[in-house]
Amino acid sequence: MRIVLASASPRRKALLSALGLPVEVIVSDAPEVDHGGRPETIVGDNARAKRDAVLARMNGPAVVIAADTLVFLGGHVLSKPADAAEARTMLRRLSGATHEVVTGLAVADTATGRTAQGSETTHVTFRELSDAEIARFVDAVNPVDRAGAYTVDGPGSLLVARYEGCYQNVLGLPIVRLDQLLRELDIRLFDLMQPSLARFL
Repeated sequence: MRIVLASASPRRKALLSALGLPVEVIVSDAPEVDHGGRPETIVGDNARAKRDAVLARMNGPAVVIAADTLVFLGGHVLSKPADAAEARTMLRRLSGATHEVVTGLAVADTATGRTAQGSETTHVTFRELSDAEIARFVDAVNPVDRAGAYTVDGPGSLLVARYEGCYQNVLGLPIVRLDQLLRELDIRLFDLMQPSLARFL
C-alpha cells in the first residue's frame, strides 16, 4: 500500500522511514492558518486542510498522513522566525520557561474513504540559557525553518532540561499517536513495515 506524507518536512519523512515504511511525499498546497483558537484546534484544522488538499490529487489506494506542529508559550504561538535576530529573541523568551509543542494529525485511507484526526501535546522546559549560548546555537543551526526557532536533535539537545510527554512530537511527528489514529481505520504501522528498510536515526 502507498504511504503518502502530505508534508515537506524532512524530519517527518525520516521518522517514518526509520520505521521501515516506504514513504512517498506529496507536498500540500493548503495554507497554514492561525485563527486564534485553542492550540489543538489550530493544528488540527491545518492538518486536516493539508490532508484534504492531497486527497483531492490522489488516485488509487493509499494511506495519507498529514501533520502540523506549533510551539505555544503562554498561550501565544511562536512560529518560524523571520531571521537570526528573531530566532535569538524567541530563544530568550523560551530560556528557563516551560512551553507546549502541539501537533495535529490527520489521516485517511483512500481505499475506504475513512478518515481520522487527533493531536498530541508535549510540555518542554528549557534550561536557563545565556545570550552567548543562544547566539552559538543560532549560528550552528540557523533555525529559521523551525517553529519556536529550535530543534531538539543535534545541538538542540543542549537546550532542554526536561520533557513531559512524547519526545517524537517535539520532532514533528508523534509516532504512537499516529498509530492510534490509523488503528481507527483498521491500519497498523506494524503491518506496513518493511523490516529491511528499518533503521536507526
